[in-house]
This record gives sequence, C-alpha cells and structure tokens, in this order.
Amino acid sequence: MTEKVTIPAVARRAGVNPSSVYRRWGTTSALLADVAAQRQDEGTPELLGDLRKDLERAALSTLADLSRPGGVAFFRAEVAPDVDERRAGLRECLERVSTRFHAALKAAAQRGEATPPLERVLDHVVASLYFRVVFSIPETDEDYARGLVTDLYDSAHATPQPPRPHPDPAPPSDANATQPAPT
Repeated sequence: MTEKVTIPAVARRAGVNPSSVYRRWGTTSALLADVAAQRQDEGTPELLGDLRKDLERAALSTLADLSRPGGVAFFRAEVAPDVDERRAGLRECLERVSTRFHAALKAAAQRGEATPPLERVLDHVVASLYFRVVFSIPETDEDYARGLVTDLYDSAHATPQPPRPHPDPAPPSDANATQPAPT
C-alpha cells in the first residue's frame, strides 16, 4: 500500500523536519506541483525534424508522465482545493504541456510545413490523454496516443474537398393522395 502524500510524510522520507518542508512549499499541492514541473522539464523530447514524429513523441511523453507512479496525483495537486492555487496550478500545467507541443509546431512552421493551431493539438491530443488517464479508461496506451496524433495530422494535411451540392428538396407530397395503380 502506498503512503499518502503529506508534508510530514515527505519530511520523514527526506529525513528533515516538517517545518523545513512547510517553509519551502507551504502546501502539499505546491510541493507536488513543483515536483511535477521538474519531472516535466526532464522529459521534454528532442525534436526529430518531422512534425508527425515530433507530435507523436510529445504525446507519448505526456502519456508517460501521466501514467508513471504519481503522475495523476501530480495533476490533481495542481488542481488544488484553493481557487487561486488551482488557477495558478492549471496555468502552470497547461504552460508546461503546451511547451512540448509548441516547440514541434514552431519548428515545423519554420520548415514550411502546414501545422494545426496549438489549441487544436491541446483539444484533440492533450485533453484526450488527460481525460482518459485521470478516469482510468482502458486502452489508453501508446497506440492510442499515436492514433490521436495520426488523426490530428491527417486532418490538418487533408486536401480540402469542395462542398457537395445539396440535392433539391423533394416536391411536397400529399400523404392523403392516392397514386394510380400501374397498368
């Protein structure tokens, strides 16, 4: 069984007085958010020079961060009970995750590649991963993450199709009218 994350538990594990931890971070949420930020910084994937592969690596890195032990706990800590802490934590979380994907999009744009807007990447890839991991939805794995990127990439690079003309509406029919029998 895992130990609940509390300031006294962290201090005990670190071999320091809890007051030292309280002075540095103040709350468990602040401590976990700081740890999450450091973990995220360590895991920023190197760009490969291909938008699809770079987005895929960023998605896999995001999934790995969320899926590793404590990953969801770090996210939940950023969604602190205090409204001001929650807003700040969510902004920091969004900024860290956005940085991963923004770097890939910026590099691709500089190479002249068509890129989807960052907001679309966040909505389609990041939000889906967070939702599925937080709610423990089965089969949220690397194949799923790759599929999200493939869908996004393919839709961003699809050749726009001309709109199909709508057929003329059928003439009004009188439901009470009888049709003559074929002869």
